Amino acid sequence: MLTIDSLSHRLSSYLEPGEIRAVKRAYYYAEQAHTGQFRRSGEPYITHPLAVANILASMHMGYQSLIAAMLHDVIEDTGISKEAISEQFGDTIADLVDGVSKLAKIDYESQAEKQAKNFQKMAMAMAHDLRVIVIKLADRLHNIRTLGPLAPAKKRRIAKETLEIYAPIAHRLGMNDLRVEYEDRCFNAMHPLRASRLQAALKHVRGNRKALVENIQDAIENRLQRESIPALVIGREKHLYSIYSKMRNKNKSFKEIMDVYAFRIIVEDIDTCYRSLGAVHNLYKPMAGEFKDYIAIPKVNGYQSLHTVLIGMHGVPIEVQIRTKEMDELANRGIAAHWLYKSVNGKDHGEESQARVDRWIQRILEIQQHAGNSMEFIENVKIDLFRDEVYVFTPKGAIIELPAGATPVDFAYHVHTGVGNSCVACRINDRPASLSQPLQSGQKVKIITSASSQPNPNWLNFVVSAKARSAIRHYLKNQRHIESVELGRRMLARTLANNNLSLDKISDEQFEQLLESNGVESREELFEKIGLGKRSALSIIQGLNPEASPEQSQSPITVDSSDSLLISFARCCRPIPGDHILGHFSSGKGIVVHRDSCKNLGDLRSKGEKINSINWSSHVTGEYLTEIHVEVESERGIIASLATRIAATGTNIESIKVAERDPEHSIITLTIVVKNRKNLADVMRRVRTMRAVSSVHRGKN
Repeated sequence: MLTIDSLSHRLSSYLEPGEIRAVKRAYYYAEQAHTGQFRRSGEPYITHPLAVANILASMHMGYQSLIAAMLHDVIEDTGISKEAISEQFGDTIADLVDGVSKLAKIDYESQAEKQAKNFQKMAMAMAHDLRVIVIKLADRLHNIRTLGPLAPAKKRRIAKETLEIYAPIAHRLGMNDLRVEYEDRCFNAMHPLRASRLQAALKHVRGNRKALVENIQDAIENRLQRESIPALVIGREKHLYSIYSKMRNKNKSFKEIMDVYAFRIIVEDIDTCYRSLGAVHNLYKPMAGEFKDYIAIPKVNGYQSLHTVLIGMHGVPIEVQIRTKEMDELANRGIAAHWLYKSVNGKDHGEESQARVDRWIQRILEIQQHAGNSMEFIENVKIDLFRDEVYVFTPKGAIIELPAGATPVDFAYHVHTGVGNSCVACRINDRPASLSQPLQSGQKVKIITSASSQPNPNWLNFVVSAKARSAIRHYLKNQRHIESVELGRRMLARTLANNNLSLDKISDEQFEQLLESNGVESREELFEKIGLGKRSALSIIQGLNPEASPEQSQSPITVDSSDSLLISFARCCRPIPGDHILGHFSSGKGIVVHRDSCKNLGDLRSKGEKINSINWSSHVTGEYLTEIHVEVESERGIIASLATRIAATGTNIESIKVAERDPEHSIITLTIVVKNRKNLADVMRRVRTMRAVSSVHRGKN
């Protein structure tokens, strides 16, 4: 049984006597504060903070962290104030205890929103002092180890929140040992029957594999000895939850997963890592495309190792990881190991690790600033937490880490939000490429920008990084707000002008009445609601002039671009510049533009929708979709000929549909991108001159 004396003996291996005395004093302080309190198991409550301190001692955490672990529930559960702790143990420890206390009492059970808000608290705590989250992770580990007396439903709830939040944080901080224990214990709590059956199958197959594992291990050890490489070779087993996840997510059988043999080679230094790689590649043939060098390019959480897959006897796949002792320690303990290996070979690993974590935390805080709400924030952060990485290069040779599946747009936003917002094209390995093309490790990426460009809403369909997604949403949300305010101002000014009024002549008192009667707090909010179609400009001015007329003036709204977020173009009639147009307000979306001959306008009028007069600006820009119907004589290659003729005009084709009119004739419907009616007429004229074309006309509805 763990006691303060046995913990003190453990601490004597790395702490000073005075520091150990301070930890013991904190223990007795906490013991007195928790007197009369018991855990669900019936044990005195003090056993919990003692166990948490012991977990931190296994990581060689400093005495301040251990004291904070002893006291971490004192503020929350005993009524002792932060000021009292500060007086007894100093401000630093009081801040640590307070930081952990703020994360302690959270109810995840009711809704995901609470879980999201809690993660926001964690992000702030990590930014303030990383030790807070390490103490919290140790606290959660002991709670997971002692789930036994709890009701099954509560066990499952705690296990679920641990898998969704705490295990990914441990992974991101490189604390692999902690993550593995979280996952296996949570798997047991959530699916006890599956876990027991999988454990039994694993035990059975382990006995059958024993001889082959020993043979492979002996072969590797003998080859390394022949090359005069001192090394420790360890057979590596996949943990239970990892096997279960691969079976479920990758649709693999238990046999497929267990047919792969895994070993770890631990050596003295980096040079020996690469010599060992050469030795095992000479022993067994390496599998093409399966070598990864995480020593030269560490993972985002600081993990370093060489990974290779060999083809052993009888075609057996053998996974091999090669690393130094320090790398192995850091791989298992992550950020916590840096308090143990503060300086190795003249390099301050503590500072390196802290800087890496700081960069990650900074990304989280940026995402938090741009996120519209807690749910959007947690959605983006989970993408960041669970990702695998690709490593690409800037034109100057700097290495950029991105999530697997990242595109040039993700790359642009990683470089800088301004670069992402103004991105128009890219070059991959000095060749033009699509902005939606997934990047591969080792590629060189160059982003081409334009000051007049802005994010495309379609980018949200393919970006994968949290930073890109949140930055695009943030920009579009702001742009939509700006456009809706301006559109609403124009709509209100126009309606006022119809009734011999103007915005300039409305007094502050009258505007205050309008704001109050419409339940809004500012003129900007009022304009936005008009622009989004949530309020009618006419109904608003009727508060000023009950006799206000809905008649339109001679100054209709003008459309000057295809890029507006509040003006969309109806797909039923596909209006383009030069067409006579009308529009109607769609609540929350703004104005939907139709050709004035569109049949659907009649339906909208019959439903009571208000139809507005709209004109094209004399300087209208952009590209617009429209449809043409081409009747052709059926012959081989006609679609290719037609597409070539249209492409020769510099016009893009979005889609092609073919319908057979009779055995000798077909109707081909093409959706094309044009700038205006003149551009469309040029295309139709070129198509009409084709020998096989009987007729060409524009789609109406």
